[in-house]
Amino acid sequence: MNAEPIERSTDGRPRQGRPSAAKIWLKAIERTSRIEAEPHCLFADIVDGHAARQPEHPALLSETETFSYEYLADRINRYARWALQAGIKTGDTVCLFMPARPDYLAAWLGITRVGGVVALINTKLVGLSLSHCINVAEADHVILAADLAATFETAAPYLNRVPKVWLHGGDQVETGEVGEALDAILDRTSGSALTPDERRGITINDRALLIYTSGTTGLPKAASISHRRILNWGGWFAGLTDASPDDRLYDCLPLFHSVGGIVAPCSMLSAGGSVVLPDKFSAGQFWREIVRWDCTLFQYIGELCRYLLKAPASEFERQHRLRLACGNGLRGDIWEAFQVRFAIPRILEFYAATEGNFSLYNVEGKPGAIGRIPPLLAHRFPAAIIRVDPELGTPVRDADGLCIACARGEAGEAVGRIGIADEGGGRFEGYTDAAQTEKKILRHVRARGDAWFRTGDLMRLDEQGYFHFVDRIGDTFRWKGENVATSEVNAAVADCPGVIEAATYGVEIPGADGRAGMAAIVVDSSFDLGEFASHLSRRLPAYACPVMIRICTALDSTETFKQKKHGLMREGFDPHRVTDPLFFREPKCGTYRPVDDGAYARILDGSIRL
Repeated sequence: MNAEPIERSTDGRPRQGRPSAAKIWLKAIERTSRIEAEPHCLFADIVDGHAARQPEHPALLSETETFSYEYLADRINRYARWALQAGIKTGDTVCLFMPARPDYLAAWLGITRVGGVVALINTKLVGLSLSHCINVAEADHVILAADLAATFETAAPYLNRVPKVWLHGGDQVETGEVGEALDAILDRTSGSALTPDERRGITINDRALLIYTSGTTGLPKAASISHRRILNWGGWFAGLTDASPDDRLYDCLPLFHSVGGIVAPCSMLSAGGSVVLPDKFSAGQFWREIVRWDCTLFQYIGELCRYLLKAPASEFERQHRLRLACGNGLRGDIWEAFQVRFAIPRILEFYAATEGNFSLYNVEGKPGAIGRIPPLLAHRFPAAIIRVDPELGTPVRDADGLCIACARGEAGEAVGRIGIADEGGGRFEGYTDAAQTEKKILRHVRARGDAWFRTGDLMRLDEQGYFHFVDRIGDTFRWKGENVATSEVNAAVADCPGVIEAATYGVEIPGADGRAGMAAIVVDSSFDLGEFASHLSRRLPAYACPVMIRICTALDSTETFKQKKHGLMREGFDPHRVTDPLFFREPKCGTYRPVDDGAYARILDGSIRL
């Protein structure tokens, strides 16, 4: 399939100029200024507006299908009417378990337009992890891609309720063993504009999505995302990227995450631009695809940038028409090399959490910084960095019981005041679990009775007012672009036959972003490493499986039976420091191999890619 030629500015090329920082901020403010004044205007209405002005302009493109704005608007209304016909009431949840494709966006935009809530399910999950996310959503309906039916079956025995399954795609008859065929129903459903009664009076205050996030403890939590939040994300990033209908963004990030599924596509759709949705990221094909689709922007995470830098040179890597790369996690050690090698005019690095109440944007392009809060917005979105106990991860307080602010250059936890912008704060919409919501709120920070959102991230502030990411706090690690709670991994490890005791933690891998999972285990004579690997692949998504295993004779703990992990983390997987047997996980097959001197050297130099 050949890419359609992108619309050009008057000179025939995408705009390459670099707007001033002040202009960038003002554009973002302008694009979001009407949200509160038009509470019944949802994101689907923005799509309708572009469909009326530029019906044939491509909105979503992929290998298999292209949606014009007119067709996307039609498809959104078909999903909306399907939800009404299926008896989905305002606030009812539908789980969406599909790979990246244009219909993914049409589905959640349509269902949420009439009051349904869509839970975006990670397609990498299996078994108990998958069932947990469906159970948390309390969903009575699941839209299931036909090619993920076998994966869904691994979770079926653990579901609290039996949802109605609507099968999407594949060669299915109207009703099959797995579920009812959704495609046939959509084909005979009208895509015309909804009537006011069909719209049910949904406003920006209503919940639209559930997006899952792993915090410092437990299984993934379902973060509540309102229509207001979707509009803010789309409009804010459309302004920050200076997006227009001339633009085409390459989005190879997962659509079940907030950045790949909401921020990236909604920023372009908000501005009337186009979004390319490849099946997956490929370092070897990335630049060929950028040129082929004639993209002017792409969305990244830091790991993606490292993969591209490590890949062999491509004849296409400097032939593109890119004007900007937008994302988070591009570290200072590779920033300039990445930008120079691939001739990227501008990089927009930012920091945000799915459920968080403040964001940071590095509009000036300072290498290594995640952003700053400009003076004109400081009163609306107060953020602070506070001291935390390095062992306990709890705030350090002064004699009055208030938190202590970190000095410039000192690492601490980033927090954001909860409230609304006009009153000096950011909204925190929480999770489906009220107890989990309360755990993320820190009180009495600057004054008695105030409330702040805990990011769980260590940061430091430099002398110029830029924030720099340092690390995660608590028992969690980030690997392959995913945040993983060690408690979830540890529970799966400890359940394996032959494992007596286990401690899970994150360790640094040279040349890789984040930390890889490592488990120190005590085993008995029945333990089998092959069965252990198979057990973990059934229980955990691949990114959460421990990359390193250490078999110990015993594990240290405190007097209150809390595991002592800091020594294990310091020793890592270095066979020169660790006398216990060490093993690494081969990513392609999932088996564990010994970490001897040779393997350790190849891991360090990148010959063995984990």
